[in-house]
Amino acid sequence: MRIDLHCHSTASDGTDTPAELVRNAAAAGLDVVALTDHDTTRGYAEATAALPEGLTLVTGAELSCRVDGVSLHMLAYLFDPEEPALLAERELVRDDRVPRAQGMVARLNALGVPVTWEQVERIAAGGSVGRPHVATALVELGVVATVSDAFTEEWLADGGRAYVEKHETDPFEAIRLVKGAGGVTVFAHPAAAKRGRTVPESVIAELAAAGLDGIEVDHIDHDADTRTRLRGLAKDLGLLVTGSSDYHGSRKTVALGAHTTDPEVYGEITRRATGAFPVPGTGGA
Repeated sequence: MRIDLHCHSTASDGTDTPAELVRNAAAAGLDVVALTDHDTTRGYAEATAALPEGLTLVTGAELSCRVDGVSLHMLAYLFDPEEPALLAERELVRDDRVPRAQGMVARLNALGVPVTWEQVERIAAGGSVGRPHVATALVELGVVATVSDAFTEEWLADGGRAYVEKHETDPFEAIRLVKGAGGVTVFAHPAAAKRGRTVPESVIAELAAAGLDGIEVDHIDHDADTRTRLRGLAKDLGLLVTGSSDYHGSRKTVALGAHTTDPEVYGEITRRATGAFPVPGTGGA
């Protein structure tokens, strides 16, 4: 069984529509795929309607968090998307994305880059706007060669020249909210240092004590030594270990199913969740 628990669609910063994502997941030989768009569940209905037979959809979201001045992402799986407290927090984070992106456009203009808000809006195409959309605009203008090249101190990395902060949830509060909505939490790419500052292992231990379920270990941004270290940490803390592609379509080079989650871990995630259930495909639209 091949299980990819971290993928994005055009509902946030991926380039596949939710329907295209599930069809491409089936074509890639996956048995289970998770839709984890940033701070939104807007892709659920389309993905479910198009779900091919033989593919199971795990609904989720990637929540934007911050602790001690460090940004981090929390994957939330199989929560009730209508639970009021978590819904209100997701909307607060999502609504702050627009003024934040507009602020980055203004900073880029001040640096002499002729990016426009209309260009970023076009790239986002109605999705939950984020830094990758601004980065794509920089690629279109020839300022950088790839989206990844925009995530440096020169441009959009945390603390970079054009970086603008946004509202982000305290991760301890995120765990509490997701648990309250019947979901399961996994710390996404916790040691992806090339993205910016990462939290120390002591904070991961505190998150585990607060109810964190797992950490994403097998990820494109973790080298072999990092994965070994994180596996040891997970064992010490009693955390589940997941692996995923963090697929964004053509916006990144990683392929669906590049990294996968052990079926036993997936089974434990589904056992712990009470807010929603995996959706089996019946042929799609």
